[in-house]
Amino acid sequence: MKTVYLLGLLLLPGLTWAQKTETDNEFSMSMQIRPRAEYRNGALFPRYEGDEAASFINNRARLSMEYKRSDLSMKISAQHVGVWGQDPQIDTNGRFIMNEAWAKLNFGTAFFAQLGRQTLSYDDERILGGLDWNVAGRYHDALKLGYATKVNQLHLILAFNQNKEKTKGGTYYYNGAQPYKNMQTLWYHYTASEHPFNASLLFMNLGLETGDAATETSHTRYLQTFGTYLTYKPKSWDFQGAFYYQTGKNKSAESVSAFMGSVKAAYTIDAQWGINLGYDYLSGDNESGEKMKAFDPLYGTHHKFYGAMDYFYASAWLASAPGLQDAQLGISFKASPKVSMQLNYHYFATAAKLDDIKKGLGSEVDYQLDWSVMKDVKLSAGYSIMRGTKSMDAVKGGDHKRWQDWGWVSVNINPRILFVKW
Repeated sequence: MKTVYLLGLLLLPGLTWAQKTETDNEFSMSMQIRPRAEYRNGALFPRYEGDEAASFINNRARLSMEYKRSDLSMKISAQHVGVWGQDPQIDTNGRFIMNEAWAKLNFGTAFFAQLGRQTLSYDDERILGGLDWNVAGRYHDALKLGYATKVNQLHLILAFNQNKEKTKGGTYYYNGAQPYKNMQTLWYHYTASEHPFNASLLFMNLGLETGDAATETSHTRYLQTFGTYLTYKPKSWDFQGAFYYQTGKNKSAESVSAFMGSVKAAYTIDAQWGINLGYDYLSGDNESGEKMKAFDPLYGTHHKFYGAMDYFYASAWLASAPGLQDAQLGISFKASPKVSMQLNYHYFATAAKLDDIKKGLGSEVDYQLDWSVMKDVKLSAGYSIMRGTKSMDAVKGGDHKRWQDWGWVSVNINPRILFVKW
């Protein structure tokens, strides 16, 4: 008893200190295993007569560590992504890469600086998104300077990219590196304190580089994108709207004058049922003017918006530059606290009128099921069909008379563990 009593006296000061400061420091770790099996019989690109369906299983294995205290946050995350069977059983050249590595410095109560490899995800992810659907995700090397309160947020994002260390001034951006040379983005977000209203403003200046690999000469053109994103959510309603305009020059040195707009309304009928209606318009080009009129949604999460089969923007689409109209109607159903379903219909058409081609591209139906099997484990599955037109054949390829469908099943195991808090 004396030994226990003396030990308690020795530990008491330390325990008292730990209780006083336990919220100052936090170290956590998260792990993710996310295999996804896919059956592609016309996904991303319509199939031609005789094309066989493809099947595979891709996988993300990710390990993340994060440290937090009042004035400093850091995150290190590494992942291995690929298709089952892609790597040999004995692999001496693995593809384990660092997908996030950043530090965030907090100055006072409102100002901060975050630098390193990080996700840039803003508003509804229309222009800048994390692209979590993709097995690898999307990341930027950048410095983010910010000011944040409950009502106002202001971020300035600065990036300068290079494909390798250089020994002379000329540069050339090789395939496989970041898609832009430099970037300056300013984002402002307002949250109304007394009304369910939010508004964001975004301005992005992109330096896009082309050049010659042999001579290492380069040319940088600058493309500007700016616009707004608005939300209003009174009671059971959810209204969203966005508008963006592009000007400047693209990589091909073409002058650009393009825009996009979107509106969406959703209504929660009761605890189980919901309905939504939306329309997206992204301007296109028909080569009739001096300026390129096709809008580029840049680094957004395109899978989220323009149909789950990813015919537009998530795969080759800008090369033909006809733009896009997307009318959407969807319903959602929550069968239980752990099971939910969504069914969405899209009607697609080009924005620009192309010679001898009607605008209508076809219809897509997407179904998705989500089931929380247990804590940290989620099962998702989906099935989609596309019924294209002759116009789809002309601008995207394939044969619209052939059956086009896609199915997938995914398991997401993603626990977070708090190791130390002192």
